[in-house]
Amino acid sequence: MIRIILTDDHAIIRDGVRSLLRDEPELDVVGEAGNGEELLALLPGTPADVVLLDLTMPGKDGFATLNTLREQYPQIRVLILSMLDHERYVAQALDAGATGYVLKNTSRSELVYALHRVAAGHHFLCTAISMGLLRKFQAPELPVGESARATSSLSKRELEVLQLIAEGLTNAEIADKLFTSKRTIETHRQNIIEKTQAKNTAALIKFAVSSGLLPE
Repeated sequence: MIRIILTDDHAIIRDGVRSLLRDEPELDVVGEAGNGEELLALLPGTPADVVLLDLTMPGKDGFATLNTLREQYPQIRVLILSMLDHERYVAQALDAGATGYVLKNTSRSELVYALHRVAAGHHFLCTAISMGLLRKFQAPELPVGESARATSSLSKRELEVLQLIAEGLTNAEIADKLFTSKRTIETHRQNIIEKTQAKNTAALIKFAVSSGLLPE
């Protein structure tokens, strides 16, 4: 059972989310808070696996709360639920310790999936944010022949690293998964960038999709 605490200053949002999750057998909303102070006061007596956290709240907002959670409750996963869709806020939240980020207009099914992914320790961005980032940083596609040649030039380990990058893992997470050092992964990443001519992570993800390494 995944224990969830809803943290949002609007009671109608909390009521709506609770209603959406009511029939999910593996999800249990164990508490609610209207801001960061209420959440932190609730946690000592209400163990939780995931905090569903808004960013814009009076008093202790989501960003300040994230920093405190990272220090005092590092075992708790945090899924941001916000209307803020600019990549600056997404990056800031993830840097502060959030495990995932979904928008308030996301579907029920995607929210449920996000909660399961985050509870399992995986990073998650909702479809709207992911597609927005891809469009913003989209690189021109390589011609089919060049794409095939770029793929064939990658070593087996580089292909493994590329697939894990496309799945959203950080260099440190990839290093742990492949039982190697973070520096080694950084070297593989740079080699992949040079061989594929990708300019950034979004372009690498697009290349992985177009090469069949990741489902579209």
